[in-house]
Amino acid sequence: MAHRGRVSLAERVYAELRHDLATGTLQPTERLRAERLAQRYGVSRTPVREALARLQADGLVQRHADGLYLYRPRLDELDELYELRIVLESRGFQRIAVTGPAHPRGASAHDLPAVRAELARWRGFRDDPPEPGPDLVAADEQFHTELLRAAGNSALAEALTAVYERVRPVRTLDVPNAERVAAMTAEHIVIAEQVLAGDDERALRTLTAHINSSRAHVRVRAEQAIAFTKLGRAVRD
Repeated sequence: MAHRGRVSLAERVYAELRHDLATGTLQPTERLRAERLAQRYGVSRTPVREALARLQADGLVQRHADGLYLYRPRLDELDELYELRIVLESRGFQRIAVTGPAHPRGASAHDLPAVRAELARWRGFRDDPPEPGPDLVAADEQFHTELLRAAGNSALAEALTAVYERVRPVRTLDVPNAERVAAMTAEHIVIAEQVLAGDDERALRTLTAHINSSRAHVRVRAEQAIAFTKLGRAVRD
C-alpha cells in the first residue's frame, strides 16, 4: 500500500511539474533543484527526483554542468521540430489519399464530426477572440492533433503531441498580438472548411503554409530574443 501511495505521489508531481514547465510558470532559465521543487509541491525530494528523471527521459528536461533545466531547443532544433510537424500532419492526408475516400460525393475520409467540432470552436474564437497565453496555445495544439487524429491514426497524433511538448515553452512565452491571433483563427477555419468540403489536397496546402508561417514567426521572434539578450549583456543599469 505504501509503495502504491508513493508512486501516486510521484505521478502527481510529474504531472504538475510538466504542466508548470510547459506553461512558463517555471522559467526556462531556472535551475530545477529538488529541494526547492519539493517545497513548491509540498512533498519530499524523492517524488520530485522521480518526476525529474521521467521528464529527462521524455526529453523535456536537460542536464547541464550545474544541474537540470527545462529543455530549450537551439534555432536549428526549432526548425527541425517544425519540419517534423509538417511530416506528421501531412501524413494524415497522405494516408487518406492511399486508402481512398470513404464517403459519398467525394467527401473527406476524415472523421467529419470531429472536424466539425473544431470548426465550431474556432468560429466561436473568431467572434470572441481568446486571450493570448497558455490556453490559446493549448487550443491551437488541440486543433492540429484532433485534425490528425481524425485522419484515423492516433499514433501519429501522439507523436505530434510529443513534438508540441518540446516547442510549447517557446510558444507560451511568445505572446501573440491580436492580429496574429486573428490570422491563426482564420487559417484554422479555412483548413477545417476545406476538409469538410472534401478538398483534402487544398487543405493540405493550406495547412502546410500555416505551419511554415508559424515556423518563420517563431524563428524570427527567437532570433530577436537572442539579439536582445546579447544587447542586455553589453550595457549596465
